[in-house]
Amino acid sequence: MQTTFDMHLPIALGADHAGVDYKAQLKTALEQANFKTDDKGTYSADSVDYPDFAHPVARMVGREEAAFGILICGSGNGVCMTANKHESIRAALCWNVELAQLARQHNNANILCIPARFVPYDTALAMVEAFIATPFEGGRHERRVEKMAKP
Repeated sequence: MQTTFDMHLPIALGADHAGVDYKAQLKTALEQANFKTDDKGTYSADSVDYPDFAHPVARMVGREEAAFGILICGSGNGVCMTANKHESIRAALCWNVELAQLARQHNNANILCIPARFVPYDTALAMVEAFIATPFEGGRHERRVEKMAKP
């Protein structure tokens, strides 16, 4: 996988019980492609609260302790809403490759949120690959991204 991120840092991963299987599979795929990961949990299918995993991933990305983050829950909404509470986080809920690419190109997204109950694993993996490989275009998009943090 080609990347546009600083891969001296790990990729932060987090999921609730609905996303735990996808997280484990994505972690394996990333590590087989020689990416470092930092898995913030969960580690079983027992019911848990998604903020307990979204906050640690968002903190790592916000502090620049992770190159970027991947969050997974049933709909993707809960982890996305939680992550976006953090300053400097631009978490994007995506359900196809084109959205993952546009989140990077136009919004400089730094966390990819995946709805495990609505996309097959192959699509999730393709979205991760696209997210990693797609650069931020800058230009007119830079001005817009800068305005996100300023109400």
